[in-house]
Amino acid sequence: MADQLTILKPDDWHLHFRDGVLLSDTVNATARCFQRAIAMPNLVPPITNVKMALDYRDRILDSCEFNGFEPLMVIYLTDKTSAEDLKNAKGSGVVAGKLYPAGATTNSSSGVTDIENLYPVFEELEKNDLLLLVHGEVTDSEVDVFDREKVFIDQYLSKITKNFPSLRVVFEHITTKDSVEFVESGNENIAATITPQHLLFNRNDLFVGGIRPHNYCLPVLKRNVHQKALQRSVKLGNKKFFLGTDSAPHEKSKKESHCGCAGCYSAPIAIELYAHIFDQLDALDKLEGFASQFGPDFYRLPRNQKTITLVKETWTVPNHFKFGPDHKVVPLMAGQELNWKLI
Repeated sequence: MADQLTILKPDDWHLHFRDGVLLSDTVNATARCFQRAIAMPNLVPPITNVKMALDYRDRILDSCEFNGFEPLMVIYLTDKTSAEDLKNAKGSGVVAGKLYPAGATTNSSSGVTDIENLYPVFEELEKNDLLLLVHGEVTDSEVDVFDREKVFIDQYLSKITKNFPSLRVVFEHITTKDSVEFVESGNENIAATITPQHLLFNRNDLFVGGIRPHNYCLPVLKRNVHQKALQRSVKLGNKKFFLGTDSAPHEKSKKESHCGCAGCYSAPIAIELYAHIFDQLDALDKLEGFASQFGPDFYRLPRNQKTITLVKETWTVPNHFKFGPDHKVVPLMAGQELNWKLI
């Protein structure tokens, strides 16, 4: 096995930067190795129109220490979103609208309560060649939390892709065999992002030696059979699946509180995590496609021209990183060893 790996500079097609004083830490953790990143809009208040998105982009760029980094902006869809809210989005730096079912995840209380009422907005996205990014879970209390992704496919996503066949849809942070099969069987306009935590772990890893709050994310980790399906999809090098960390920082005490909060923070170690995973899968030759090629191809953006290099070297992930002026955030795999390191 080679001890050095050079790939085109990757992009992160799904992550959370937060806002304000936190940006200097979160943005630079990503910009150190990624050229572009989809900046999720679930702030408080959410990013619901083009002006808010561009103002947020300016705040991100003002916090960035790395030349050439490009945040790609997304509009948070609500029950009140209209075609007017998407006016002038194309070409502005806004590339997509994000569908959060109300209550599905962090800061999603302003999300959509009736998805079919948004069909005119989906039509506007399709007409303007903007993408629809989907957090694919139902929120009905009677549906088991481990089944919510599959039920969402059956109730909503299959209808969306059928009614809007030219709309490019990214099924975000998929976690199940059902989602893999849905994306594989769909037309060329359906793709999915996969996180490091869903490749690394299954639901047993939430409870090893006690409850593991820093492995808690939404969608929640699933059974081993689903983890294996995700691993198979990346090992085969299917172009419909690409990198999206869903890196979502929460201050340490909030993650470890009596109720906890959903989200895994991976930005400072993201490309190293993926290299570690692909090495374990004996699929390092597939990493560049997953990390650097399939995402820009689906978004119809140019592939990056610069490269990054990783070396095979065992090192230990720090127990925490700085998170704003006064707090700490615990990363995924804190205190554990990885086998690849970015030069």
